[in-house]
Amino acid sequence: MCKPIHRLLPFLCLIASITMYGQYTETINSNRPGESQGAFSVGTQVLQVETGLDLGNDTHSLLNTDIDITGFNLDLRYGFWKEALEISSFFRYQSNNIAFTTGSSDPRRVSGIENLQLGAKYLIYDPYKKGEDEPNLYSYHANFKFKWKTLIPAISVYAGGVFDFTNDLDTRRPDGISPNIAIITQNNWGRWVWVNNIIADRVTSEFPGYSWITTMTHSFNPKIAAFFEYQLITGDLYADNLIRGGGAYLITKNLQVDISGLINFKDTPSRWNIATGLSWRLDLHKKDERIEDTSGDEDEDGKKKKKSASQRQAEKINKKNKKKRRDSVDPDGGDDGDNL
Repeated sequence: MCKPIHRLLPFLCLIASITMYGQYTETINSNRPGESQGAFSVGTQVLQVETGLDLGNDTHSLLNTDIDITGFNLDLRYGFWKEALEISSFFRYQSNNIAFTTGSSDPRRVSGIENLQLGAKYLIYDPYKKGEDEPNLYSYHANFKFKWKTLIPAISVYAGGVFDFTNDLDTRRPDGISPNIAIITQNNWGRWVWVNNIIADRVTSEFPGYSWITTMTHSFNPKIAAFFEYQLITGDLYADNLIRGGGAYLITKNLQVDISGLINFKDTPSRWNIATGLSWRLDLHKKDERIEDTSGDEDEDGKKKKKSASQRQAEKINKKNKKKRRDSVDPDGGDDGDNL
């Protein structure tokens, strides 16, 4: 049986506020614990720190190596200028303990920077920006029935540079900077969020790589969410199919913890990994804004916007009618304007 409509009003108003305005959210919006990144930014004047520690193993049947891996990730994200824009940096430091499954070679440990990236993401299409999905306060079923237009995702583009340094972690890549580009899509279906990343990595280098990451996230309640992720990687240096899964818990609106795991389905190498992480944000966001919304009276700098002819005409008619009502004389001798 449906709940009374008055009990649903706060929930429906919350949905409206999320879909109508920009990318800022009342609670932290982290890319962890998966490897994909969402289409939306953290919001203007928001600094977000996403960190993680992981332990894993790669065992290669052809190279006869058994590598225990310890890694640390640091992702910094900041929104500025517009709600649609985010700049970010990603840093990974990794330590490998390499043992050989054949021969008499002694184990050895190598450490170094495994990945360093700087880039920016920009939302180029947001299907929710005009508030077309405002709730119908008179129909429960109208709000929760499936709508085909929800299949249209939000779309962002990402471009950045990958910095490679010579170290024993990977001696096949020379020092240098090469571009990394990605197309990001995101569908929001109530408690479900579906994200896809199509990535071209180090596209101008000697060994470019390409991958597709698809991530499905489900929120069980305002505090707990779980995700499942598949990643396809192809390239001359490395190709694989990876499966990830895990969950996150919201401690406060600005603090989140997570845990996840990874496996693959081949032996060159066979891989497993477990990780835990923490996401925190410094929220200095001051003003919600509609993305590319030109219907308001003021822009983000507080200056008057130029109004359309239809807007000016409507204001003129309203002003005229209001003046007429206030100047009209009550047959009984009273002033209608005092009774409005």
